[in-house]
Amino acid sequence: MRKSPGRIPVPTWFPAATEAGRWPSRSTPHPDQVWPWLVQLGGDRGGWYSWDHLDNAGRPSAHRVHPEWQDLALGDYVKYRTRRHGPVDAWEVAALEPNRFLGLRGLSDLRGRLLDPQQPRPSAYTEGLWGFLLKELPGGRTRLVIAGYQAFRPRWLGRFVFYWLFPPVVWIMQARMLAVLKRNVERAATPRCQLA
Repeated sequence: MRKSPGRIPVPTWFPAATEAGRWPSRSTPHPDQVWPWLVQLGGDRGGWYSWDHLDNAGRPSAHRVHPEWQDLALGDYVKYRTRRHGPVDAWEVAALEPNRFLGLRGLSDLRGRLLDPQQPRPSAYTEGLWGFLLKELPGGRTRLVIAGYQAFRPRWLGRFVFYWLFPPVVWIMQARMLAVLKRNVERAATPRCQLA
């Protein structure tokens, strides 16, 4: 992976990528308190912590860490939930550095069918890296940076999607995701008051 200051790592297998966006970071507790929430992302797991009626087929995202969803490995697929088909493979775990970085890779044709990354790309496809970077801050806090890199063919359609459609939609979804993650992590880290 190549690294740029203040940015998520760019995978060496994705040299033609352009940054598709970077979203506001939120300070949260220590990375080991944030990581379990990221590892359980997925339509068949903890959800996406965003507007569930839009990106999780109405199924609520998790409000607690689930031990049964903590086993994520390179090459696993994170599913997206659709109303019509239920959970479908969407993102391959392409980078995994516990308590630091989760990189999800999507590669599909324009109908949403997954493509084999070892095969030549067709004339029309979309490929992206959705990265979650945890940066430890002084005082045991963490900054979560969510960013993406994208390639889209044909290029003319990619320009429309990434300059006009993608920014407002993704900004709304990512802003919600950051706010919900922050709330969930901080709520889980706060000790419960005991009644005497």
